Amino acid sequence: MKLEKENILIVDDDVQILELIQRHLKSLNYHTYKAISVKEAIGILQDQSIDLLITDLQMPGVDGLQLVKYVSEHFPEIPKLAVTGFPSIDGALEAMKSGAMDYLTKPFTKEELKKAVEKSIALRPVKHTQNKKSTLNNPGFGELIGQSEAFRNVSNIIDRVKENKATVFIKGESGTGKELVARAIHYLGKFAAAPFVAVNCGAIPENLLEAELFGYTKGAFTGANDDRSGFFQAANKGTLFLDEIGNASMVTQLSLLRVLQEKEIMRVGSQKVEKIDVRVIAATNVDLKELIKNGRFREDLYYRLTVVQIDVPPLRDRKSDIPLLVDKFLFKYGVEYKDRIVKISEEALSALERYDWPGNIRELENSIQRAVIMCDRQVEIEDLPKYLKYQIDFPKQDIFLPLKEVEKRHILKVLEATNNNKTKAAEILQIDRKTLREKIK
Repeated sequence: MKLEKENILIVDDDVQILELIQRHLKSLNYHTYKAISVKEAIGILQDQSIDLLITDLQMPGVDGLQLVKYVSEHFPEIPKLAVTGFPSIDGALEAMKSGAMDYLTKPFTKEELKKAVEKSIALRPVKHTQNKKSTLNNPGFGELIGQSEAFRNVSNIIDRVKENKATVFIKGESGTGKELVARAIHYLGKFAAAPFVAVNCGAIPENLLEAELFGYTKGAFTGANDDRSGFFQAANKGTLFLDEIGNASMVTQLSLLRVLQEKEIMRVGSQKVEKIDVRVIAATNVDLKELIKNGRFREDLYYRLTVVQIDVPPLRDRKSDIPLLVDKFLFKYGVEYKDRIVKISEEALSALERYDWPGNIRELENSIQRAVIMCDRQVEIEDLPKYLKYQIDFPKQDIFLPLKEVEKRHILKVLEATNNNKTKAAEILQIDRKTLREKIK
């Protein structure tokens, strides 16, 4: 028999089972680590090199199934062996589906444990090289990409407004691609040859916004040494995209209302009216109706802006589009950083599809950019940030454990530190050996 040197982590809240498995494995020349909770197990996994995880499934608080899922994504190279005293077909299927290599039912013999361990170690996970979904037929709408119903709703409205100059209001969370929607409206229509000017109203100081939008005359204010055109003049005959419109001051809002009503502007410091032919597209990630209630946004301007409204869905509401977006960013950054097309594994793509993306498409793009930099030839789950992988939500009550449980855990740690020498452990705990034996029971 060959000498085994693998490090095996055993997780079970039953101390007797924990020690039984440890004794069996030590007799088989394996090195073992023990944990009586999922939280302790994760601490060991982060600090030690583990070759196999053996975990009970039924444990109080956070169960072993969650640990299997966690290890499958945070430590995908570690094989998992599930152990349970309550066998069921559903439980076995769930454990295997979550990433366990094998399933062992209590009570089991030393020989059954040996075979299960050898099988699990032999069946180490291999990296997948096949992409989950092919996107050769890559539907898009300008720079926008998607197949979901939510995406089609947006593209249908774009198709209706791209050939006219109706004012459009785009609402959506930060990072959903509101500017891409505005650009699609402009560049897919008959006015594509005209200018497209994007202005972030939140990035321009409030006292300068009006001058930047409408221009100013020489001497209009300190520093105005020449006549200067504004963004409206620059966008003449084309499209002006006003992002974060909710940040505009009440004075600027009144001037915008005049532009939308009369199609004319007046430079700061001038009494002369200039006719303007501009399609205005405004966008925001805040609720303008709430600003209206608080007296911070003009209601008449709101209705002028919302001739056509496009609600851009957050990425969590169009998750079926994630593979298409991932392929787009893999191509973009693969060529930029690797001089080739980079693929993604099935496990990594599944993790991306599961996450809710509070930062939306911008966050997804940043994550893919990082993953391409970190990967070798293909983006694997280990190339993704930790927060994208399976997380365990530990119950808050774990912080305040019953005194008996705290005592139990402390005794086990002392026994571990003394290599199960009960006499030495009793001396450290300052109790006699008989009391220690009773407490262990």
